[in-house]
Amino acid sequence: MSKMGFFAHRYLFLFFLLTSAVFILSWLLVLRSTGRAYSLDYSKLLSMAKNNNIDVNLPTSASINKEAVILSSNSKKCDSSEHILKIFMYDLPSEFHFNLLGWNGRGRGIVWPDVRSEVPDYPGGLNLQHSIEYWLTLDLLNSEFTKDLGGRIAIRVHNSSEADVVFVPFFSSICYNRYSKLKPNQKRSANSLLQEKLVTFLMAQDEWKRSGGNDHIIIAHHPNSLLDARTKLSPAIFILSDFGRYPPTIANVEKDVIAPYRHVVESYTDDASDFDTRKTLLYFQGAIYRKDGGIIRQELYYMLKNEKDVHFAFGSVQKDGIKQASTGMRSSKFCLNIAGDTPSSNRLFDAIASHCVPVIISDEIELPYEDVLDYSEFCVFVRTSDALKEKFLLNLVRNITKEDWTRMWGRLQEVENFYKFQYPSQANDAVQMIWQAVSRKVPAVRLKIHKAGRFFRAITPREEGIKSVAVPRNLS
Repeated sequence: MSKMGFFAHRYLFLFFLLTSAVFILSWLLVLRSTGRAYSLDYSKLLSMAKNNNIDVNLPTSASINKEAVILSSNSKKCDSSEHILKIFMYDLPSEFHFNLLGWNGRGRGIVWPDVRSEVPDYPGGLNLQHSIEYWLTLDLLNSEFTKDLGGRIAIRVHNSSEADVVFVPFFSSICYNRYSKLKPNQKRSANSLLQEKLVTFLMAQDEWKRSGGNDHIIIAHHPNSLLDARTKLSPAIFILSDFGRYPPTIANVEKDVIAPYRHVVESYTDDASDFDTRKTLLYFQGAIYRKDGGIIRQELYYMLKNEKDVHFAFGSVQKDGIKQASTGMRSSKFCLNIAGDTPSSNRLFDAIASHCVPVIISDEIELPYEDVLDYSEFCVFVRTSDALKEKFLLNLVRNITKEDWTRMWGRLQEVENFYKFQYPSQANDAVQMIWQAVSRKVPAVRLKIHKAGRFFRAITPREEGIKSVAVPRNLS
């Protein structure tokens, strides 16, 4: 190689080396701006420079690793703040919420009870299974007094422009259960009138107008709640028990959140049972004669009622019915959850609380948190068409081994807290799990709102006076 060629080669290599260094350093700046930890190996680049007698100052591995730790630490700090869901809650008059429970404020204009010292009771029995709005509202009220955010997903904010979503505190389920029947001299029920007033209120709010209602949270957990208003309020995020009585244009899994029923049997604490001590193979107690998809109950009843290790009987909450169901579930290996008038029922969550492995026969059922929870780890799913085949169901559960059952039984105890409603709420209980599910809807809601606002802008007075301009002939 000539002397000139040698220098040309060396300068070309130096040019390559310097451009590579600039490229790498530019990526360092990009990574720094994104807040991500990074690690780069410069050994090969430094070795190439040394072999060619080129002196290049590059960051040392120690300085890079130090920078990575700093960025990683900053990233974690950012992540912790982003997990908090900010919720603006309307100060609706108490007739929409706690007055429905018999609570009355002690002074004029008092909307909310002071939950630090006064928590109104919710009616017991089957009313409790649809009490979701009660627990979520209590949690938001309590968030204003809680300094420790550990385990908390949502907090209440009083400026709607800071909020991720808007919460509508209407106790629609108890309103239906207690106030849907006409009283003497009434032309319309209190339930119907309150729904009308709610729609009027929401349509007048700037928050609703700004988003078209897409970022509003409305609870209608009882299948018959909010019947009069649900169509007008359909842009909102509904929190429901299932979609059984909703057309997909009003409620669907992409837009809305499925919440668990509040189980009515007591949780099985200190469960010392096992496969051998649970003598009943298959347990069902409840309403047998149902309509629509629930017709399968009576067909299964006639197929299974005479099996010696199966309990399949009519039951209700009357005459210690809840206590009997609790005892029966705790002494059974498998508990049937069969579609009724709607795809879901409280029985599934009673079974989970009793550590009785659920056998779900409901083709249209939607389950809470199923985007993050694999129900096949602790439930058995059976298609309706298969369940109606002679001996299919019994053969299926009888062939589940002791080892497999024990694994599912253990998993039930691991997940049962996800379905526990309590006040004050605790990390990963039902309240916080529902807020997490709402939080996962927020990006899609923002996308919808932003896309809807692409071409919207206010017309200023100056723009209103603009007149049309003639187009030049050569452009026509």
